[in-house]
Amino acid sequence: MDSIKVFAPGTVANVACGFDVIGLALDAPGDEMIIRRSEVPGVRISAVHGADLPLEASRNVAGVAVQALLQKLEDPKAGFEIEIFKNIHPGSGIGSSAASSAGAVVGVNLLLGEPFSRKQLVRFAMEGERLASGAAHADNVAPAILGGFTLVRSYRPLDITALHTPKDLWVTVIHPQIEVKTSDAREILKQKVLMTDAIRQWGNVGALVAGLYQENYDLISRSLEDVIVEPIRSILIPAFHELKLRCKEAGALGGGISGSGPSVFMLSKGEESARKVADTMNQVYAPLGVDYKIYVSQINTEGVKVIG
Repeated sequence: MDSIKVFAPGTVANVACGFDVIGLALDAPGDEMIIRRSEVPGVRISAVHGADLPLEASRNVAGVAVQALLQKLEDPKAGFEIEIFKNIHPGSGIGSSAASSAGAVVGVNLLLGEPFSRKQLVRFAMEGERLASGAAHADNVAPAILGGFTLVRSYRPLDITALHTPKDLWVTVIHPQIEVKTSDAREILKQKVLMTDAIRQWGNVGALVAGLYQENYDLISRSLEDVIVEPIRSILIPAFHELKLRCKEAGALGGGISGSGPSVFMLSKGEESARKVADTMNQVYAPLGVDYKIYVSQINTEGVKVIG
């Protein structure tokens, strides 16, 4: 193949209690990318549609991720051109930089004949995240590449495992049209955590994983609690606490801040419940005078996929 078109899904990172370690992939929204072989060695970003992002490869997350892949490949003749269609707004909290990074490395890898496994591609995509936020975290790029729920057991060494995805689990996401940069959202976090809070958080992480495998929706609901990051970051999101309370009253299992915000996600059992939650989100945000978008999605268990 000389060219390929891929869909790179948006993602929800942290999933309440799993800061920097748990993420999930969405069916919508997602970026689209056309990747073409080039006779010119290296990587070039030919165009970015839908967002004002750098075309210089070393300043674009997709370019940086592919550069990391090509460096490992050690093929001085390999060259690629990438055209990006941004459907995930930068700074949205639903994995904009991760989608570009993930889609680029998966597409290039396919054109090369798949010299790397999908898990190996996560490390290259993390370099795009390093450019975007200053931290090479994997909780967005891992589910974007692998699909479903993923858990980062360790960063040194990198150790990622796929988790079970209950078939009736749906996600509703509201994206207020304000920007919260991941780097800024990280700066306000506390550097020390009380032992009592840490113990409570660990319990929730373990119970959430157990709930996913058992398809125990009550346990999943009880586990969607973040006592460390959410209390601080929630001040950046309009009507966050009312939104969360009203959505749970409408039938959501629970939720929280998606990534670093400002998007807020809610998990539900079944599509009907997820759409009721979307209606509630609309009721809460319509009077605020803040533009927003709402997405209702199943969990994407495939990750980045070829669409042309």
